[in-house]
Amino acid sequence: MKRYSKATIASYKGAKKFKWAFNMLAISVFTSLLLGYISQTMLTRLGIIVATLVIIIFIFFAVLFDMIGVAVVSAEIEKFSQWKQQKIKGASMGHQLCLNCEKVCSFCGDVVGDICSTLYGAGGACVVVAITKNYSQPSVVMLISISVSAVIAGLTIFFKALMKEYSLKKSNKIILKLGWFLEKFIFKEKSCKKL
Repeated sequence: MKRYSKATIASYKGAKKFKWAFNMLAISVFTSLLLGYISQTMLTRLGIIVATLVIIIFIFFAVLFDMIGVAVVSAEIEKFSQWKQQKIKGASMGHQLCLNCEKVCSFCGDVVGDICSTLYGAGGACVVVAITKNYSQPSVVMLISISVSAVIAGLTIFFKALMKEYSLKKSNKIILKLGWFLEKFIFKEKSCKKL
């Protein structure tokens, strides 16, 4: 059996980390281009009611995935190892999520977070256009635009702050439920694949 030095193993792990970072870069650039196109062509034509719904939906997703990102980093992997041996539903996938916590956190916080911010930002632009279409004074338009952006940012930060506290306290419970959901609806429980 071929033996590898610690330096070789460390360099291999480093290469894997760089590969993951480049994958995230590629995904982020692609989704930003795609969503930028969508926001400029489709979302700017929405009415104020639909645009408001878009904002609410994507704030919800941003907060939800931020909660998952925080929970997976603070979850106790030893607890999931015990639950996995006890064959508790969701523990096997939860254990995999904990093992890959940096990837899960990066995906939830950075990729999904950027996607949501792009889309609720576009929704905010639609609301501003709908409100200011009868105003011609630049100062009024600017004031409304700043106000809408401030409200969206304030709501997002407020709900993220609430969810961060909850996700830190209930991290194991959140990841166990997420693991159960993934095993039941995304992966087959008997053939859980590593992330």
